[in-house]
Amino acid sequence: MPRTVTVRAPGKVNLQLAVGPRRDDGYHRLVTVFQAVSLYETVTATARDDEDIVLRIAASPALTFDPASVPTDESNLAVRAARAVAERYGITDGIDLDIVKGIPVAGGMAGGSADAAAAAVACAEAWDTGASRVELEELCAGLGADVPFCLHGHTAVGLGRGDELSPAMTHGQFHWVFATQSEGLSTPAVFREFDRAVAAGEAEVAEPALDDAVMAALMAGDPRALGSALTNDLQPAALRLAPHLQDVIDAAKDADAVGAIVSGSGPTVAALARSRQHALAIAAHLTAEDVAHTVLTASGPAAGAAIVADLSD
Repeated sequence: MPRTVTVRAPGKVNLQLAVGPRRDDGYHRLVTVFQAVSLYETVTATARDDEDIVLRIAASPALTFDPASVPTDESNLAVRAARAVAERYGITDGIDLDIVKGIPVAGGMAGGSADAAAAAVACAEAWDTGASRVELEELCAGLGADVPFCLHGHTAVGLGRGDELSPAMTHGQFHWVFATQSEGLSTPAVFREFDRAVAAGEAEVAEPALDDAVMAALMAGDPRALGSALTNDLQPAALRLAPHLQDVIDAAKDADAVGAIVSGSGPTVAALARSRQHALAIAAHLTAEDVAHTVLTASGPAAGAAIVADLSD
C-alpha cells in the first residue's frame, strides 16, 4: 500500500500589520506580528504510482462554503507545494491531496498558506524524501509570504514580505472570536486600494516599525493590553471595499471585546476576549446580531504544521 500522511497547519491572525512603501520587487515592506490560532487546515497526502497530482477539497463541520469555489488546479498553493517538493527531491510519482478546510476561505487568515505548509510536509513524508525542517522552510518561503509562518506556528515577528521570521515570547493563551463573511476579499485588491489611497494623498505611508506595546502585552499575557495595541494598516482599505465590516467591529465592541480588528486583508474580523467564556459570549452576540456568515472561536498561540497520522507500508 502507498504511504498516507496527514498533516494539519494553523491559520493566523495579525496582531500588528504595519505596511511600508513598495519595494523594487513590487512587494511592500512589512512589519507584522503573527499569532497562530486553533483553526486548522488538514491535508492528507497519499502517494500514487503515476505522475498525477489530484486535489480534493472538503469543508470541516464548522465551516460552510462551496468547496467548488476553491481551485484545484495548478493555481492552488497546495498543488504548487507538492510540485515544489517533487522538483526539489527529484520525485516522479504523483500524489493524492485531500484537504479539509477549517480556516475561513479568502478571509485574511492564511488558509491557502496553511494548505501549502501542510501539503509540503505531507508530501515530503509520503514520498520519503528525508527532507529536513530547514529545507522545508526554504521551500515554503518560495511559495508565499505567509507559508513559512504556517509551518512554524506559535507567535512570531515577520519582516520583509512577512517571511523573515523570528519567534516572539508570549505567556498564557489568548482567546479569539472570528466573524467570517460569505464573500472574501482579494489580498491584491486590498493592497491596490491601499496604494490608491496613498497616491491620492488620502493616506500616508511610513517605514514600518515593531510596536513595543504589542510585544509587552504578549510577554505579560495581558489580553486587555493586547486588545488596545492591535493595529492593521490595511484595515481602512478593507473597510472601504467592504464597509459592512465596521458593523461587525462595532458589534464585537458592544459585547465588550477587548479589541476588534480586520484580520490581515480581511474580510474576517478578529475579536479578542478576556477569557474562553467571554469569547463564547461575544460569539453568541455576533450571531444574534446577524453581522457575519459564520462565527468561530479559537485560541492562540497554536503549534505549526504537524503530522497527525502516518500510515506507512
